[in-house]
Amino acid sequence: MEDIKKRMLSKIRTVPDFPQKGILFYDISTLLLDPEGLQDALNELEKGLARSEFDLLAGIESRGFIFGAALADRLGKGFVLIRKEGKLPGLTHKYTYGLEYGEDTIEICDGAVREGSKIALVDDLLATGGTARAAARLIEKCGGAVVHIQFLIELSELNGCKQLEGYSVSSVIKI
Repeated sequence: MEDIKKRMLSKIRTVPDFPQKGILFYDISTLLLDPEGLQDALNELEKGLARSEFDLLAGIESRGFIFGAALADRLGKGFVLIRKEGKLPGLTHKYTYGLEYGEDTIEICDGAVREGSKIALVDDLLATGGTARAAARLIEKCGGAVVHIQFLIELSELNGCKQLEGYSVSSVIKI
């Protein structure tokens, strides 16, 4: 692993048994506290996006907002919020998807994604890939095209990329 990626990983706290027993949670709040760590993360995420041409960035609630909005500002792009159901005002487009323990619904405001818009999707972590796949499908349902999906961290053993087959996907740090 490159030095910059090792340095970032060393600033990410791991919390065992959160949110439930048997899960090792990768807490990026410690990386965000460190100005150099945050800059490293944004620089590396930006490099991953550089290979794609897109109109807008979209971020998945909530940590995807942190990176996505900052990158949108850096790149002079607009930013699309993808939120859990009931959190956005006005008319929305919804997508419901299955989870290991039930189902969840995410939404985008009506008009946020225009027909034919090229969208880069950003999130902090790729685990099983279900939420990212749902976000991509929601963007497509709104008429947009997902041209790239960028993650800070990928938990390789969970094989989330399999859920995202057919999409261009990259991760800064693979664990």
